[in-house]
Amino acid sequence: MTPNSSLPAAVIFDMDGVLVDSNPFHLRKWAAFLREHRIPFDEEKLAEIVLGPPNEVIFQRYFGGQITPERMQELSEDVEAEFRRAIAPHARPSPGVRRLIEACRAHSIPMAVASCAISKNVEFLVTAFELRPYFQAILSRNEISHAKPDPEIYLKTAAQLGIEPAACVVFEDSFVGIEAAKRAGMKCVAIASSFPAEDLRQGTLADLIVPNFEVVTLETLHALFDGSTANRPPSS
Repeated sequence: MTPNSSLPAAVIFDMDGVLVDSNPFHLRKWAAFLREHRIPFDEEKLAEIVLGPPNEVIFQRYFGGQITPERMQELSEDVEAEFRRAIAPHARPSPGVRRLIEACRAHSIPMAVASCAISKNVEFLVTAFELRPYFQAILSRNEISHAKPDPEIYLKTAAQLGIEPAACVVFEDSFVGIEAAKRAGMKCVAIASSFPAEDLRQGTLADLIVPNFEVVTLETLHALFDGSTANRPPSS
């Protein structure tokens, strides 16, 4: 990569399963919640149901029309408080994330977080990682009307950064998140942390699928925008 090589004008990170390997804690919280409320569920399919969609979608799936918005809010506060309590001793960025963030900052590439998690969770984790100063924008479920796979959160993030969506690259891990990024007209790198790479390859339009951030460099991002495959890591 030469100094004049094109790079993304902005890099946007999802939170859960991307900046942090928090999904095991989310799965535990939902399994415990469903057992507590004696709601039957298939453990093998739980990740597909609860990783990505916002809480209200999950509550509606399991409770249907029998749950009020007020009750959903109450239950959501409870399960997310439990999540923060459980993950607190283990909160750390995904391997390779900090190196990539430092490289982006060294090249003056604006960065943002765009997560459908509630703001309390996003703020808690970004603060715990001491990464807040790196991000020019942080958007959560609280700032949008439509959850992923709607592209709203990514379009709003690009607008806050003052960057055209087509010049942005998004790091995502879920089917709905990847769909949201692509519907926003952005490049998307899928991290195979929550779902198998082959499932992501067959079920999404991700521009690149990698096992983790440790194989991602600025050259990788450059290759996405110049159409080259020479500097891309092999898909996992």
